[in-house]
Amino acid sequence: MSGGKPRDKAAVMNWIKRHSPSREELLESRFVKPFAHRVAHSHLWRFTRTSVRRGTALGLFVGIFFLIPGAQILGVALLALPFRANIPIGVAMTFLSNPATTPLLIAAAVWLGNDLFGLHANVATFSIMVDKGASVGEWARWLLSDAAPALIAGLFVISVVTAVVGFLLAAVIWDNWIRLRWRRKLRRARDQRLESSTSDTAAG
Repeated sequence: MSGGKPRDKAAVMNWIKRHSPSREELLESRFVKPFAHRVAHSHLWRFTRTSVRRGTALGLFVGIFFLIPGAQILGVALLALPFRANIPIGVAMTFLSNPATTPLLIAAAVWLGNDLFGLHANVATFSIMVDKGASVGEWARWLLSDAAPALIAGLFVISVVTAVVGFLLAAVIWDNWIRLRWRRKLRRARDQRLESSTSDTAAG
């Protein structure tokens, strides 16, 4: 049982690395390509404890607060430079907000904005508009009510909290992943010594 948790956390880290976009893929993205010369620095693509934590937090914040797919990728790529965050991890984290989760995020943000700041946006109206496929004009009128401040305030709170939690979890997962790698290296070295000792004994 004791070895299960490090393996699970290592599996999470390996999954993130496998599903993160490669440097070439991201630099060729139509959203990032105009700024490729700014985000091609090698330190933004290295997987280190600090860069992974910052990339996780940045990706979660941008992915939730800016719900426009192109803006998310571009935002992470540009903000990674001053924050020295890992770009592939940041971009991978933005995919946690997707067509399946966006309606839930918006509804939660409106409810939270109402509750925390005394606003009066109608969450039920949002659900009805999603179900019936409201027009752009209907969405614009909805946002010009209390909905816009409630939505923005709620998204900001959710994105900040999620980014902080992601930052802390990334640190824990990274530390356990490194610890597991060292255990595997030590185990392999020990096994090799035992094999060598057994071979020498047999030869003698």
